[in-house]
Amino acid sequence: MTKRHGYALLAALAAVVVLISTAIFIGFGDGEKRLNAAPGKPRGSAAPASAGNWVGTWSTSPAAAEPNTPDGYAGMSIRNVVHTSIGGSGARIQLSNVYGTRPLTITHASLAVAAAPSSPTAAAGTMRRLTFAGNPVVTIPIGRSILSDPARLNVPPAADLLVTTFSPTPSGPVTYHPHARQTSYLATGDRTEDAAGTAYTEQTPSWRYLTAVDVLTSEARGAVVAIGDSITDGSTSTAGANRRWTDFLAERLRFEPGAPRYGVLNQGISGNRVLNDGSEFPPNNPSALSRAARDVLGSTGAKVVLMELGLNDILRTPHVTDPRQITDGLRQLVRQAHTRGMRVVGGTLTPFGGHRGFTPQLNAVREQVNAEIRSGRVFDEVADFDAALRDPTHPLRLNPRYDSGDHLHPSDEGYRAMAHTVNLEHLKGSAPAAL
Repeated sequence: MTKRHGYALLAALAAVVVLISTAIFIGFGDGEKRLNAAPGKPRGSAAPASAGNWVGTWSTSPAAAEPNTPDGYAGMSIRNVVHTSIGGSGARIQLSNVYGTRPLTITHASLAVAAAPSSPTAAAGTMRRLTFAGNPVVTIPIGRSILSDPARLNVPPAADLLVTTFSPTPSGPVTYHPHARQTSYLATGDRTEDAAGTAYTEQTPSWRYLTAVDVLTSEARGAVVAIGDSITDGSTSTAGANRRWTDFLAERLRFEPGAPRYGVLNQGISGNRVLNDGSEFPPNNPSALSRAARDVLGSTGAKVVLMELGLNDILRTPHVTDPRQITDGLRQLVRQAHTRGMRVVGGTLTPFGGHRGFTPQLNAVREQVNAEIRSGRVFDEVADFDAALRDPTHPLRLNPRYDSGDHLHPSDEGYRAMAHTVNLEHLKGSAPAAL
């Protein structure tokens, strides 16, 4: 080979590397774009062990920019602890910088199975370094998200995973999900691939940057996506115990005979409303109408939607006192899901008698919304959460057995009752009913 030909070959190889490393895929969502380098042939230990379909096993909605984080968590490792609904032979993660004001550079990321529930220590032999288009370093632009390459890992169902990221440089406000009802961890320095959890001395109740985990599975047919407010988010459930109503639903789908094989994805945000966004831009706590394309239609393997929404439109300022505005908003969400052939099961609004925000006038709005939902003119199917949770002798209030104590949010047993209110037969099939 001549020296000229050698230089030409090296130049050609360099061009291929540049093309591969800069290829992108723009995914779902209006405010948040998914940036995913097009993975070529899987490499080494990152390659999935077997064929199958990618299905979401866990998710959370990016809810806001974390206060007082102008420099992000530069120089620190963030170890998010998340709980799977289904298992698989490989996994990949999604990281989000939707609320960032600067590009977010992650120089090291890893995935492992936790050695014990809520523990920062990895189970022996499960630590995997994550790559993005074959590179361990990735920069996520403002307002975007990134999907990692697949990692070869046996992911059990109903298990805790450890997803760790390290960013050495300031990144601006952190995209996070507060009120996780799960303890995650922070460590100083790059401790991303530490199997031991001893360096993770700081505990946190929030998830940061991480918004989804998908698994490669030959068993699950798809995923159920629950979009809702604090009741779906699991507020007041026992922290670290996975007692949200979506967790109980995932348990039913794993064990009940004849149940459809679905992952369960929780896209609840505390305080969420159907119609109105929160403050700032991009909006903190975006309305369901604002985020449905990102959080529902953009979820991996989504087949069915469960909606639990509307109570905060009534309770929060400005109060929505026309029930038709709420039901019209819910119908818009249903139409969006129908464009993807997804069935929609909607929940009635639960009682809040005794809560500090209760008034007879606001409760009348709730009851009118529920009447329209029960008529069958809003959703394809109905889960009557109101009937399941209310006190038979005082129907404007939660049953004391199901009341967390604030007369608004259910207890663990209340969340269990919600999950058992869902008719699993309603989750089967994809053709929406005529509304």
